[in-house]
Amino acid sequence: MSYTVDEYRREISSKKILVVGMGRSGIAAVRELHNLGATVTAQDINTVDKIDPKFITFLNREGIDYYFGTTPEHMDSFDIVVLSPGVNPNLEFIKGGRDKGVEIIGELEMAYRLSRGKYVAITGTNGKTTTTSLVGKIFEESGRNYTVVGNIGVAAISKVQESTEDEWMIAEASSFQLETISQFRPVVSAILNFTPDHLNRHGSMEAYGACKAAIGSNQTVDDYMIINYDDKACLALASDTKAKLVPFSRLEQLEFGAYIDDGYIVIRDESGIVHQICSKDELKIIGNHNLENALAATAISFFAGINIDVIADAIKKFPGVEHRIEYCGIVDGVKFYNDSKGTNVDASVIALKALEHDIILIAGGDGKSQDFTELGKNLEGRVKALVLLGRDAKEIENAARACGFSNIYLENDMNDCVKRAHEISEEGDKVLLSPACASWDMYDNYEQRGDHFKNCVNQLLR
Repeated sequence: MSYTVDEYRREISSKKILVVGMGRSGIAAVRELHNLGATVTAQDINTVDKIDPKFITFLNREGIDYYFGTTPEHMDSFDIVVLSPGVNPNLEFIKGGRDKGVEIIGELEMAYRLSRGKYVAITGTNGKTTTTSLVGKIFEESGRNYTVVGNIGVAAISKVQESTEDEWMIAEASSFQLETISQFRPVVSAILNFTPDHLNRHGSMEAYGACKAAIGSNQTVDDYMIINYDDKACLALASDTKAKLVPFSRLEQLEFGAYIDDGYIVIRDESGIVHQICSKDELKIIGNHNLENALAATAISFFAGINIDVIADAIKKFPGVEHRIEYCGIVDGVKFYNDSKGTNVDASVIALKALEHDIILIAGGDGKSQDFTELGKNLEGRVKALVLLGRDAKEIENAARACGFSNIYLENDMNDCVKRAHEISEEGDKVLLSPACASWDMYDNYEQRGDHFKNCVNQLLR
């Protein structure tokens, strides 16, 4: 950055800024930029009646212009456009602004420019939420000044005015956020894995990968990138960063980085010294994927300067996160698990492998143009029955049948799915909600979907 944070804040006060997308981060961006003295305009595809009434009151009280259900006609009247993560930067009116020289950035990029804190940024197709939450828990145990921001926690921009130079911003960074950065430079970055997802947005694996790789594009030799050594496609994304690469591996012992040695999570530092963290059997989070998440969190925290004893203590205490293979209770000897965060095929396959066998799988939703063949291939021997709902249920059914799996039920809603799963299950079975799809065809987000599943299970518990 060629200017200080204070200089940029003063610069912002003279700018005309359009904020696009009035989700959590967009609303926070409008408020913070307005407080900094910028002339802010809000835009959203939804009409006024679908926007938070309290926010509308705020806009009217503060005299902030807005375009709800429509778009500005003169994009060249703005200096900067700030996009919320869910907004496609290739929308026509945004492209029009770009063509006229308007700077187009995302909320995470703007937050970085305005923040005095240091960033840890974590991306990957799967495991971001668990790893970010675990790193947050480790920082909490260490007593450091930190805030969890991004896809989980709070919008990064909502914390910029109170940020200090000793504060660590622990950010879960999605491909949507990373495709709109330009100067964002984390002290420690991490790419956990790389498998197909969001292809309906990015168009190809190459474009999706470029967004993920951008997390290290501004890092220097003084920074660190934590990278999955076992995922060669992921490893390739680190080819252009200048950061010091720190691999982690569940499968191999490494000359440098985090790995498993005789059943223990260890880390070998830059001097070749091996530090034992804890036994993998001491983890409360289940599955090989969570072991990888723990390895990544260990490396992130160690190279952020946190003591190994603190790392070990936090990892052993960590219970996991809501909506990620979350145990919901047992009914008639059948255990119920909520994995609503499983919004792509790879995530659901990971969940199936973690629970191993005797699974009644509830899946379906907005498939995001995915190929469900890999899910179909992983049903036999693990899944006893497949219960489907949502817009792309037939796509999953077709993929399952093509792989020779035929015990399939199509239901109208979550309540019917849970009732069906309970009806066909036997003592010792596991009912798993792991949709392999986004929730947007039926719910506002995956959290709402997971909460509905848990409510349906609670009805059975009564």
